[in-house]
Amino acid sequence: MPQNAPSVFLAGSIEMGVAEDWQASITSRLSDLDILVLNPRRDAWDSSWRQSIEDERFRGQVEWELEGLERTQLIAMWFAPETHAPVTLLELGLTASRGKLIVGCPDGFWRKGNVEIICRKYGIPLLPEFEEFAQAVRARLQPAPSASARPAKPSQ
Repeated sequence: MPQNAPSVFLAGSIEMGVAEDWQASITSRLSDLDILVLNPRRDAWDSSWRQSIEDERFRGQVEWELEGLERTQLIAMWFAPETHAPVTLLELGLTASRGKLIVGCPDGFWRKGNVEIICRKYGIPLLPEFEEFAQAVRARLQPAPSASARPAKPSQ
């Protein structure tokens, strides 16, 4: 993968045992693209970790996520309606003004109104269905056609 390859951070609902693994679904839909996917979902997540800056494992995960949110070119953020996603709401607030978000938020998400207002204020694409969301993420990551690939105009 080239060093300048596009990158996407998969921010969104993770609540283990509640949220479906939407990250795996979108990653498979992007697998043919030459991109870097940053996925914070960890199969080895240990819920016994203290939610404290003093717990190195917890702090390391949070710092990795913050670094990914800053460095990636695109943040794909999905709010699953069966979750509360408090960390995702925090991340939306942290990144809303950066111009690199695509948000998916279906009806049923408990704070959809807040998400809608933030997206409108900052001009963030907001999609209500997962399929539309995944297509928008893919479109944003696909390279633009090169000038040589454009058809020549007919001579007159």
